[in-house]
Amino acid sequence: MRFIAILVASVLSIGVCAAEPARSSDYAAVQARLQQGWNSWDTNTVTGQVLLPYGLQIRLGVKKQSAENTDAFLPTALIGRKAAGEETVIPGPHTYDGSYTDLRLRWRGIELRLETAHVGTDLVMLVTPLSAPASFQAAAKRTNTTFRSDTEATSQPPVAILSANMIWNRSGSVAREGRDIVAHLPGAVVTIHGAGSEIDDAQVPVTGPYFAFRLDRPAGISTGKVRSVADIAALIAKARAAFTARTSAAGTPAEVRGAIETVLGWDTIYDPTGKRVMSPVSRIWNQNWGGYVVFDWDTFFAATMASLGNRDLAYANALEVLNEVTPAGFVPNFARAGGWKSWDRSEPPVGAVTILDLYRRFHDRWLLEDSYDRLLKWNLWWPANRSVGDYLVWGSDASQSRVNPDDLSAGTLQGAKYESGLDNSPMYDGAGFDGRRMQLADVGLMSLYIADCRALATIADELGRTRDAGDLRARAGRYQRGLSTLWDPVTHIYRNKDLRTGTLSAHLSPTNFYPLLANVPLPRAADQMIREHLLNPAEFWGARVVPSIARSDPGFKDQNYWRGRIWGPMNYLLWRGLGHYDTAVARSARQQLGERSLALFMGEWRAKGHVHENYSAVSADSDTIATTDWFYHWGALLGFIGPGVEQGGSGASGQ
Repeated sequence: MRFIAILVASVLSIGVCAAEPARSSDYAAVQARLQQGWNSWDTNTVTGQVLLPYGLQIRLGVKKQSAENTDAFLPTALIGRKAAGEETVIPGPHTYDGSYTDLRLRWRGIELRLETAHVGTDLVMLVTPLSAPASFQAAAKRTNTTFRSDTEATSQPPVAILSANMIWNRSGSVAREGRDIVAHLPGAVVTIHGAGSEIDDAQVPVTGPYFAFRLDRPAGISTGKVRSVADIAALIAKARAAFTARTSAAGTPAEVRGAIETVLGWDTIYDPTGKRVMSPVSRIWNQNWGGYVVFDWDTFFAATMASLGNRDLAYANALEVLNEVTPAGFVPNFARAGGWKSWDRSEPPVGAVTILDLYRRFHDRWLLEDSYDRLLKWNLWWPANRSVGDYLVWGSDASQSRVNPDDLSAGTLQGAKYESGLDNSPMYDGAGFDGRRMQLADVGLMSLYIADCRALATIADELGRTRDAGDLRARAGRYQRGLSTLWDPVTHIYRNKDLRTGTLSAHLSPTNFYPLLANVPLPRAADQMIREHLLNPAEFWGARVVPSIARSDPGFKDQNYWRGRIWGPMNYLLWRGLGHYDTAVARSARQQLGERSLALFMGEWRAKGHVHENYSAVSADSDTIATTDWFYHWGALLGFIGPGVEQGGSGASGQ
């Protein structure tokens, strides 16, 4: 029986149960649209396709065969594993809706390509061998055996196992019925057909029914309609050509938007507990956090990037991170599977700016209504908990948090550093801590908070919350006055201030330029900052920009995480700040920052398919240290700010 499209109706009954807090009807509709069809929804592997809302998965595993004691089975695969003997995944295109995906897998001498595509509601998957293990090739050469799929071959090639099963404890049954695999789902039946020369292999460590194909020629599967390998290959080629045409027609900006779509496509998952689609930072991170981890500003930036091509995914990311708000009123540093959060600390306040940007792009008033109260509570939390006079500081308050026994940073200086999002920045070396708050007036935090107040005041105006708007602008004014006292008239830049001694910090980072984001300095002062510091090769400028600490800082040479590496969010926030100033100096700096960021991003993307969590400020190879995820979505912010990229987003609700 063919899979009939009662999918949309089933979404509402199966896939969108209420999460906490309850979703508005508009946002429930967003999630309902996202939770449809085949895609790489399972956080545990990139070689599986799952049908939502049902939870039926078809997954590729790879079996290595050998003569003596070295057989092995690879049940799942992830992008970015680095240990010896683990698989290497080279990600290719991935559309937002999963209508085309492409990856290459290397493992123990085996190399293959896995592509998937949609044909209406059907799924096709194609596995193409690109090599065979050296032992198999050598044996084949000795015995004059060519790669073939009959059982008379004297050497054993690898085997592709395409298995089907229900995941997440979802209702349904899957069984082998003759030559096919048939899934009986609530209200639907899906028939899965094998394509290729199947072999009889009973020694396979999977729990569901499967097809086994020798990896010496292409093989695949098709749901719904019976299709040959040639049919599947033709459908895959058509989907591949459509993606290529869409992401190359307008030159580099379209290519960058395709890269952003790809990294978000691979990083987007379905959370079966919360019944929601969202884009955590990467699947590698998810593994150590019980299935997913949602970081505050990372996820807001994912919403910003998704807005170029998928409105629903942009909304999902922005609202799901807001849904993690704590009873105290703040968006936590992290929220992970199992209901655990950082109850002691938040992270940089970029929510109101992000929501306002989405509203200006798409004009959906319900988005403002849905998010406003949570944004306001978060805004009020900062002065109530992180204020020292007219200054704001980072903190970690274990006394107000639920106890996470494994979180040893709660109530410590390191916890306050985590709240900054700049976990090991030299700016915070030796900073004072009173048990709740870092004793350092922070230019970056104060600037971001002022920008948050002003964006939220604009939202309040739109919603008719006149009194709130006035209060928000008053709070912005209060901290702007505090920020003005951090201006150093000698060196012409804003500096952090040690609240124990009253001295200004010698450390400089891109956060010292964030007053531009808050539109605080006058144009003359802004130009001084830009000329004397940003464009100064001894501090921040160069072919690879912008380092997370000044090149002249002793911490720069560490080139470890926030100690000198280049980070997409820093360049993005600086680029936004420069856009507030219509001077020749600011315009030129912004143009060059966008061009150099784009070059940095595209160099790694074109050469390796990497989207780095952070990039080297001194080497053309950003893989040289362990503390950078190779497929962390906010690295694509470096491409987002490239010339012509942000302006070209279609904002489509689908792919």
